Amino acid sequence: MKVHRDLAVLPVFKNAVLTIGSFDGVHAGHQEILKRLNTLAKEIGGESILITFDPHPRLVVYPDDNTLKLISTVEEKAKLLEQYGIDHMVVVNFTKEFSKQSPDEYICNFLVEKFHPKRIVIGYDHKFGNKRAGNIDYLRNFEKEFGFSVEEIDKQAIEDIAVSSTKVRNALLEGDIQAATALLNHSFSLSGIIEKGKQLGKSIGFPTANLKIQYPYKIIPAIGIYAVRVWHKSTRYNGMLYIGKSLDNEQVTIEVNIFDFNKEIYEDSLRLEFVDFVRKDIRFDSVKALTEQLKKDQTKVLAIFNSIDKE
Repeated sequence: MKVHRDLAVLPVFKNAVLTIGSFDGVHAGHQEILKRLNTLAKEIGGESILITFDPHPRLVVYPDDNTLKLISTVEEKAKLLEQYGIDHMVVVNFTKEFSKQSPDEYICNFLVEKFHPKRIVIGYDHKFGNKRAGNIDYLRNFEKEFGFSVEEIDKQAIEDIAVSSTKVRNALLEGDIQAATALLNHSFSLSGIIEKGKQLGKSIGFPTANLKIQYPYKIIPAIGIYAVRVWHKSTRYNGMLYIGKSLDNEQVTIEVNIFDFNKEIYEDSLRLEFVDFVRKDIRFDSVKALTEQLKKDQTKVLAIFNSIDKE
């Protein structure tokens, strides 16, 4: 899959079949749309194209709204879309100027001029252009003029997608990793850069890598202990993750104890794939009590991985 970030240097697409949207999480509902996109592209010997936006439109249209939390970053989304067979991902820089285009400008100067689509797949409630004045019926008025056809994703499918996104976020905030994984049809992941911590884990035999999440709108699962797969430079390890808050700091910390790993990796990037929730956070009266509990946690995490490996 090719990722394009500059509308000024897009290639000439062959029989473009495109869809447009956030596709946050690229969950099971989204995957049905992707299958349809790929099927249509195959039928006409074309290329499947997913158009998405960065930053998320809500951040531009409602800049004072700080409630937005996203399941996937653009980079994570790209990795998933490639996995599901999309040919091109186009990341449009969403600005106030872009949002102020009239529906005609959006269709003529954006969709047609940049992509020359043969098929467009969108939902019944898809809105576009200044003040969201354009809709699917408006778009269909241009089918004959520009030689494309519009396929509608029905109301039920769209509502299922919206519900799924909400359900995924709620499951993550509750620490229900199994439910989130089932809804996503793949593992939820966190990516970040390793920074130096207080070294407490190392002093008690559980060295941890402190993960700094650089994307401020990334959703963070519930506080607690998790079993995770850890990706470092294309190599996968098993690990035990702690998400929590220190006594002297309200900021959430993300620390992972990587099994069978003994390298200095400060400033390196890591990607964590969540496997299962182990327990809620507990406050300990002593370092000894903490150490004993971590040993129990490690035993549980190892049992989780052993069970998975046997499947």
